[in-house]
Amino acid sequence: MLPLRRSGSRATRALLALALALPGLGAVTVLDAPAAHALDNGLALTPPMGWDDWNSFGCNGTEALVKETADFMASSGLRDAGYRYVTVDDCWMSRSRDANGNLVPDPQKFPDGMAATAAYVHSKGLEFGLYESPTLHTCQGFPGSLDHEQQDARTFASWGVDFLKYDNCLASDPSQRVGDEKLPLETRDGWMRDALAATGRPVVLSLSLQPQAQGETPWVWGRSVANMWRIDGDRDNSFAGLLRLVHDDLDKAQYAGPGGWNDIDMLATGNESNPNPGESLTYDQSKSELSLASVLAAPLISGADLRSAATAADPGDPISSQFLGLYLDKDVIAVDQDALGVQGTEVSDNGGLDVLRRPLANGDVAVVLFNENSAPATVSTTASAVGLPADAAGYQLSDLWAHTVSTSSDGTISAQVPAGGSVMYRVSAAPLTVAPSHALVSQSSGRCLDAYDNQTAPGTKLEIWDCDGGANQAWSATSAGDLRAYQGTECLGAAGGSFAWGTKAELEPCDGSAGQKWTLNPDGTVTTPSQYGVCLDVTGGNLPSGNVNGTQVEVYGCNGGANQRWSQE
Repeated sequence: MLPLRRSGSRATRALLALALALPGLGAVTVLDAPAAHALDNGLALTPPMGWDDWNSFGCNGTEALVKETADFMASSGLRDAGYRYVTVDDCWMSRSRDANGNLVPDPQKFPDGMAATAAYVHSKGLEFGLYESPTLHTCQGFPGSLDHEQQDARTFASWGVDFLKYDNCLASDPSQRVGDEKLPLETRDGWMRDALAATGRPVVLSLSLQPQAQGETPWVWGRSVANMWRIDGDRDNSFAGLLRLVHDDLDKAQYAGPGGWNDIDMLATGNESNPNPGESLTYDQSKSELSLASVLAAPLISGADLRSAATAADPGDPISSQFLGLYLDKDVIAVDQDALGVQGTEVSDNGGLDVLRRPLANGDVAVVLFNENSAPATVSTTASAVGLPADAAGYQLSDLWAHTVSTSSDGTISAQVPAGGSVMYRVSAAPLTVAPSHALVSQSSGRCLDAYDNQTAPGTKLEIWDCDGGANQAWSATSAGDLRAYQGTECLGAAGGSFAWGTKAELEPCDGSAGQKWTLNPDGTVTTPSQYGVCLDVTGGNLPSGNVNGTQVEVYGCNGGANQRWSQE
């Protein structure tokens, strides 16, 4: 006979009861189907931010610790920067439920109870989180929520819980099977989702499972169940742990967005409780952690001791002002919390010199230049590679850690990056303006700069020809510093981007490269960037034979000749 252990709906229970009642039917396996509807609780429209006590305190979380942390988060600027959730992890409860099946807070750790603790957190303008598991027991052997989802959800709501961290320990427990079939985690987590919704209290649901070890893919189905989900196993405080989680997340951007986020586990920045000395993140590595988490739109949940020594009654390794400053960088936080809600992706990975980019709601792009290696290195990319228009008038690079602004005229984005460190830019493109078009008339011949035979193909010869008013003789200067024909789609370029004397001029698709930069000067010369010191030149135009139709145009050392002077008509 099939044990009636659990089903997720009255209809499924009725079907199972009917199957058991029919004579001769034999053993029947009935599983709950995954919920079809998507989660729409209106929460976590940007990645949640806050703190969890597990990584620094393990089973030693207490009411006093929670209150001290809430005090410091409110007074230090963390709350105002967006860190809202104060979460108590495993071990907060007694080893057994009460006579009515209710969860009971440990009276030694939480003498005033969870409702009072949550109320204190709320009084500081913060929100309160708790830990549970969709199993018979939590990771540390305390009562889990399996078969108690609705009862526990009502309890959490009555206590004022705002955030539920839902684990999946002891997943091989026989209780999680119906007959010979294991209950899908999506189903079990869906029971809690529905139970929380039924309370009417808005509660962010965070899935803290071990997906790789358990063969789960919560990033695929997580948006129908929860507001955030782990994408790999627990990480420690080491740099290697950071690298593992970041690389695991790079192919999962399609699953994240407003209301549901890929979680790379708690942040290790400022956490000095690592049992292996020397494995905690350095200051530069911590910058990388926050840079990468923000460009990946990951929840910013700190696992550090977010108290100062002055506010901690029993200090362990309270956070230093140096690391606290990283958490408080509002420019970096603004990237993580960007309203567009698009998770960043990798642009390139050149031997551990990584470039990541994330499009932002106002059209800017966040760019992280990350050096995984143990020695400083230059990391580079271009504006076009990160998704900005290649033909912009220029680019503004706001360094989000140094709080400085620089410009790039050609779209190069580059920096010297320390070992394990990152440089994080917010890059914006200056809008392109295009001047009215004119013919460029050579003073040595009276003929016009002409794209051969009205062609537009890349590499088309540029020559002089009798002026006829055609589109192939109409040139516009732009704020990007180039000269364009054919209504701005094609540019005057030096072949191969070379400014060596005698290099032929040609028509090229506009790409913002240095080989397409020109200046129209008051003396009539058309010059390349000053460091090259060459002019647009009619080949042999200083001789009568060089001023006939079809004579090719080139770049040549400026010499003041009439064949290097052009008038706009």
